[in-house]
Amino acid sequence: MDTTPQSIRPTMTRAPLSSRLITTGLVLAMPAVARLEAQSLPPMPGYAPATAAAQRQLEQAAIAGPVASRARAHSAALSKEPHVAGTPAQQRTADYVMAQMKAMGLDTELRSYAVWLPHATAVSVTILGSDPVALDLTEPPVAGDAATQLPQYLTVNGSSGAGVGEGEVVFVNFGLIEDYATLDSLGVSVEGKVVLARYGRSFRGIKAREAQKRGAVALLIYTDPLDDGFVTGDVYPEGPMRPLRGVQRGSVFNGTGDPLTPGYASTPGAPRLTPEQTALPRIPVVPISAANAQTILAAVRGTDIPRSWQGGMALRYHVGPGPVRLRVSVTTDAATNGTKQIHNTLGYLRGTEFPEQYVYIGAHRDSWGPGAADNISGTVSVLEAAHALTDLARKGQRPKRTIVFATWDAEEWGLMGSTEYVEDDSLRLQRGAVAYLNQDVSAQGSQFGGGGSPSMRAILRDVVKSVPDPKGRGSVYQAWRQTSGTRADSLEPTMGDPGGGSEFAGFYNHFGIPTADWGFGGPAGTYHSAYDTFAWMERFGDPEFLYHATAGRIGAAFALRLANAEVLPYDYAEFARTMRRYLAPVERGLAQKGWSSAPVGSLATAITTLERAAVAFAAARDTALAGTLSKAQRTAANAALLTVERSFARDRGLKSRPWYRTLIYASDVDNGYSSMVFPGVNEAIRYGTEAETQAEVADLVSRFEAAAKALDTARAALAGKR
Repeated sequence: MDTTPQSIRPTMTRAPLSSRLITTGLVLAMPAVARLEAQSLPPMPGYAPATAAAQRQLEQAAIAGPVASRARAHSAALSKEPHVAGTPAQQRTADYVMAQMKAMGLDTELRSYAVWLPHATAVSVTILGSDPVALDLTEPPVAGDAATQLPQYLTVNGSSGAGVGEGEVVFVNFGLIEDYATLDSLGVSVEGKVVLARYGRSFRGIKAREAQKRGAVALLIYTDPLDDGFVTGDVYPEGPMRPLRGVQRGSVFNGTGDPLTPGYASTPGAPRLTPEQTALPRIPVVPISAANAQTILAAVRGTDIPRSWQGGMALRYHVGPGPVRLRVSVTTDAATNGTKQIHNTLGYLRGTEFPEQYVYIGAHRDSWGPGAADNISGTVSVLEAAHALTDLARKGQRPKRTIVFATWDAEEWGLMGSTEYVEDDSLRLQRGAVAYLNQDVSAQGSQFGGGGSPSMRAILRDVVKSVPDPKGRGSVYQAWRQTSGTRADSLEPTMGDPGGGSEFAGFYNHFGIPTADWGFGGPAGTYHSAYDTFAWMERFGDPEFLYHATAGRIGAAFALRLANAEVLPYDYAEFARTMRRYLAPVERGLAQKGWSSAPVGSLATAITTLERAAVAFAAARDTALAGTLSKAQRTAANAALLTVERSFARDRGLKSRPWYRTLIYASDVDNGYSSMVFPGVNEAIRYGTEAETQAEVADLVSRFEAAAKALDTARAALAGKR
């Protein structure tokens, strides 16, 4: 997972129970929870009343399928060693998943690509002076945690530049664009300097881009204890937070997929750029521990820091420059072995009625260390969903549409595995992909969260009303409302937007295929470190592996809901209402530039047109399903529904990043972590002219109108009209 972990309220942990008691307790609890929710459950969109009852029973059978003891065994096997993309250990995780899928009876495929993936072979950070001191960059092993005793991937950021950078140190806070503006106001330049930045508030690749742009010769990044260390809670192994010598690795590539094959798959014979033709970083970028950052900061003087730049270590931070000087050196295998094989695993549960329509549920499999949370937990969730649905298939309950269980490689290096796949299978996906369900860090605590396309959110809310909360707080939905502080009956818990940063990007941001994701979080400071281990998970993250199983329960029911729907149950009324909330920021942005706000009116009208079309379609769908609906009518309506969200994907993409095609959400080009809504419009406001902004608004208006027409076409199909 390449997104900053969210800070989540600490919760109590419990000692593990026996696997038999865990499994039995949850299965026995399910009928009671189902009955508890049944009275308040609304009708099931996309299903006739008679088939809805049968579908809910089938989903309950799927929800009963995942098993905590089996999830624990999968986690132990897959996180027993560090498995960085491009290594033999990562190949072993592919072999394990393929064997599991074959044993379930799935049709399997191993999809491999040769991508640019240079590994670090040496790294050093030396404090210069009359008696130079080489910093110890390793993460020390933890007694009782076998995985931490194993060889680690070097503490070098993925896609770091190779070479040597030497200079005085300048502390740049989080390394944000606004932090450099503050330095400019203080008269401090980073040209020719070694930059020291804190993790957080922006993607590490943006930190590297901004440091290099301003002439820095190297970048060091550390996680301050104020953010996920001892200031937040007890550190590992006493607690779940990051110890002072813990290190956060991670890629600093700002693109998606193989950087040498931008926009097309890394298949044999594909044309390839040279690394020099790409935007890969040129300077060494090295993650260091807070302990090493403290050693460096203790020797930095110069300009005093702004008050808000003070972190959590027991010393006064200074900006510099110097007087301490560093030499940062990174060596990679780019010249000898820069291209490496990565392997995606795919398991197909073939549909009985619409086998060429696909519901994907996937998770990335690679990690920077053992990766028990990020992202073996997601991989286990996918496997457990697969177990549940293949068990039903063996009993004669196969889905109507094909369900694809995927695990992706090299996500941590820039979403490479999934990106190469969607570029490789673009025609099949654009014709027949119904949705992509993403599992990235699905279990490292007990607090539920979800997100994705607004068109998919109502389905997720409905599904989790039927899934029992492992802590006995009713359903997952009820527990979610409690922990999120959602008290008013008229409100729903907040969901996240699909801006980027995980494997849904190729499906949603590139093609406009609806997406959803969910997971269970909690206090954690082992992100991208050697301490993201099975032992940590067993002690702090999910001691009984109940939440691994529960994430799988949600995935099984969600996939089944989409796969069996007579009419695809997207909610474009909620989609339109969500879009309306984004108009005010656009209007404010125009006002700040002194530009006309008239374009907002046309956009508001287009959104209203979509909402009216969505409401009319939903009413027609429910009426049609209450009567007799032929297969031809359903087929035509569903074909039109598949084009609604794809209407927002522009072939030429965003001006800033052509690979990002959808005009609804993208990651912020200057942040990387935060989502930007209406990115074409808002980037034009930020960087373009008034005329460019008006053109972007006009394009977006036409896409809302096209989406509304697609819904009208689907409504006409239900009535047997063409």
